[in-house]
Amino acid sequence: MARPVEFDKDTVLTNAMEQFWLEGYEASSVQKLLDATDINRGTLYNSFGDKDTFFKSCVDKYNDLLKADIDATLGNEKLGAWRAIESYFDTAIISAPNRQRIMGCLLVNSVCESIIWDRDIQRVVKNSLNILRKAIHARAKELEKGRQLKRGVKAESATDILMNLYNGLRVSARNGKGPRQLSELVSFTLGSIKK
Repeated sequence: MARPVEFDKDTVLTNAMEQFWLEGYEASSVQKLLDATDINRGTLYNSFGDKDTFFKSCVDKYNDLLKADIDATLGNEKLGAWRAIESYFDTAIISAPNRQRIMGCLLVNSVCESIIWDRDIQRVVKNSLNILRKAIHARAKELEKGRQLKRGVKAESATDILMNLYNGLRVSARNGKGPRQLSELVSFTLGSIKK
């Protein structure tokens, strides 16, 4: 009787997630995924499904990281809305470990990649980015209610601006911008909508 293959599912998903995150879906061949995870082809297909299914599981894993940063900042009720937003950008991007910062964001990278035209993958990525959007929007509504946004800026448009900032910071970090430059972009953008 064959011995069952032993592996740590969490480690495999983390390593596969980092492979997709670093090189993208298209460039992450099945062989690269096998090399990154140290599992064989049979284990991949039997335990994780095809490449699309594996990618979706990795996005779920990435969402855990996203949610942890949100919970610590945007979701922290002890922080005022502006402080929570500033803390999120600092925690998730500016003060993130260098390797993680320069990899950008798995979700933003995926939006910029051709796989976004696959409707199923597009839905997975969009739903994941909506986790962040909802958290930012909740804080933007607080700012609007407290009249802490510049005249004419509503919660919805503030959310769009902040999501655009997030996307831009992630691409800029991947393109080599350092923490100081990213911090300046955050300060400028927040200053443009803050009352």
